[in-house]
Amino acid sequence: MLGGVTIPHRLGLEGDTDGDVLTHAIMDALLGALALGDLGQYFRRGQPEVDGARSITLLQRVCEMTKEQRYVVGNVDATVVAEMPKLAPYRQQIQEILAHAMDIAPSQVSIKATTTDHLGMLGREEGIMAQAVVLLWPVS
Repeated sequence: MLGGVTIPHRLGLEGDTDGDVLTHAIMDALLGALALGDLGQYFRRGQPEVDGARSITLLQRVCEMTKEQRYVVGNVDATVVAEMPKLAPYRQQIQEILAHAMDIAPSQVSIKATTTDHLGMLGREEGIMAQAVVLLWPVS
């Protein structure tokens, strides 16, 4: 699961939720931009609403927090670092799902992918990393 899209691959991601590292990176970027800490402060392991939750649903909750703080998402720029799976065939669908969850246009969501050229644990396909930056606009 990446960006709310199930991507077929021989390996999967493990986590307390659906393991969607891309969506988690975006949520952490939103919380960081608001100076509200990190995901662990709001969604703890063992909470019934967290265990097995869809990350997209949690993203919608973080976006509600964003609106409560009187901000809206201007844009999102995210990068997935992994040797596999290839994201190009899924990029548009990921953008659309993430945009819908954040109540913004798909053109406001940039999803990029890169590799480590087979270096380190990511290069050996032992994990996936995602980073995100968001721009927030104050609501007057």
